[in-house]
Amino acid sequence: MRDVFQLKDLEKIAPKQKGITSMSVKDVLQSLVDDGMVDSERIGTSNYFWAFPSKALHARKRKLEMLESQFSEASQKKKQLEEAVKKAKVGRQDTEERTELSEELSSLRQQKEGLRTELEKYKDCDPDVIDEIRKANKVAKEAINRWTDNIFSVKSWAKKKFGFEESKIDKTFGIPEEFDYID
Repeated sequence: MRDVFQLKDLEKIAPKQKGITSMSVKDVLQSLVDDGMVDSERIGTSNYFWAFPSKALHARKRKLEMLESQFSEASQKKKQLEEAVKKAKVGRQDTEERTELSEELSSLRQQKEGLRTELEKYKDCDPDVIDEIRKANKVAKEAINRWTDNIFSVKSWAKKKFGFEESKIDKTFGIPEEFDYID
């Protein structure tokens, strides 16, 4: 119908003409408004709803125009890509020289991987790696001597504070007799 309705009118008409329960008319109507298939306007205290056939026709025309423009853009892009493929194929014909160069390239790549794995084997002998290990060892030695110094300080404090013998402290805390600084 080409008419404007209020919600209460639609709640009476919809069950009779379309078989929609009167309880769900409001939900269906809101869904149609959200989808843009039905227009709605609040005038004063009333809400009015309408849907003219021309609106649906215009919406389909706009959608068709949009899809046609997307199709034409995609067609142009396809044509450009096909031309790029043709240009890329120029000079890439399978000739004996090209086949030989391709085989040589693959053998060189395999040789490079072999050399890389062999280099990994000898990584431990690399002077840079050895220098890093030496630096790490030096830092570790300093840390060990610092903790040794701390242990001697605690032993000295315990001897003075509690009057324990040094051998008893060593035995209680599991400190070996040969415990000393590292040179």
